[in-house]
Amino acid sequence: MSETTFTPRVFSGIQPSGNLHLGNYLGALKRFVDWQAKDVETIYCMVDLHAITVWQDPVDLKKSTRELCAGFIAAGLDPEQSILINQSQVPEHAQLGWVFNCVARMGWMQRMTQFKDKAGKNAQNASLGLFGYPALMAADILVYHATHVPVGEDQKQHLELTRDIAAKFNHDYGVDFFPMTEPVIEGAATRVMSLRDGSKKMSKSDPSDASRINLTDDADAIAKKIRKAKTDPEALPSEEKGLEDRPEARNLVNIYAALNDQSVEQVLADVGGKQFSEFKPMLADLAVSKMAPISTEMARLMNEQDEIDRILTRGAERAREITAPILRKTYDIIGMVGPTTL
Repeated sequence: MSETTFTPRVFSGIQPSGNLHLGNYLGALKRFVDWQAKDVETIYCMVDLHAITVWQDPVDLKKSTRELCAGFIAAGLDPEQSILINQSQVPEHAQLGWVFNCVARMGWMQRMTQFKDKAGKNAQNASLGLFGYPALMAADILVYHATHVPVGEDQKQHLELTRDIAAKFNHDYGVDFFPMTEPVIEGAATRVMSLRDGSKKMSKSDPSDASRINLTDDADAIAKKIRKAKTDPEALPSEEKGLEDRPEARNLVNIYAALNDQSVEQVLADVGGKQFSEFKPMLADLAVSKMAPISTEMARLMNEQDEIDRILTRGAERAREITAPILRKTYDIIGMVGPTTL
């Protein structure tokens, strides 16, 4: 069997759960924009089918989906250059998800640590969708024959499962049809921590709004949160090893590095020896210059919801030009009767 050459194609998705923050921007949106500038196809998804694995208020879900699309665009994604979709408008995601439910093994799914974390102590009361989430995630990726997926560390296990599903499908049917998708985890701030506690991830669920910079925050709010961010009394070190056991210092330096497209080493070479009284205004100015235009553009787009809906509908049409032939070929491989012309 000859090895198939797959078109370089990037896919990634974010749940429309509302309250986008700096961690979402640095860990995902900014990287999406970086990939858009490379010579690959890029497809970015609001994974609303994943969102309903736990109950969602319908009004809030619609608002959060549009807000996430606005965030994508405000961060720099061009809906003409990248394909922007909400998952439910491209039915091949769910259709291939069912096929992968039949390929994945129960033991594989039971090892997924995110299910254990999200289901908690009462796993028997969790939805079947929450348990099967990783098989649908595999379908999201492989229905595009995506070759690369930018993800956070917390999703790496799901990418490994995606590769397992692709390998088992290919082996079971004697084909080289689905690619071995590569996870892409890179950069200084893939994991942005709370501004109030450097040991905890920045999160929309933190009761303190001061713990995060929201993408909807204006310039004054951004600067105020940076000024009040928790630090320690020591000066900044000149080398990265000096950040050990200093989680708040590491977090602020990581944020500066990621916003300024520098390495941590480059930042420390410039600011080593400075007190936080000097560094925080530098970080605040940088954060405002990068983030305030995003909040302004998001607000404009949220006042033009018809524009967002048109973008998502057009994105779905473009996406289906890729997904429909791949699903038809998948059905043909497994023996389903129907049109199979690519």
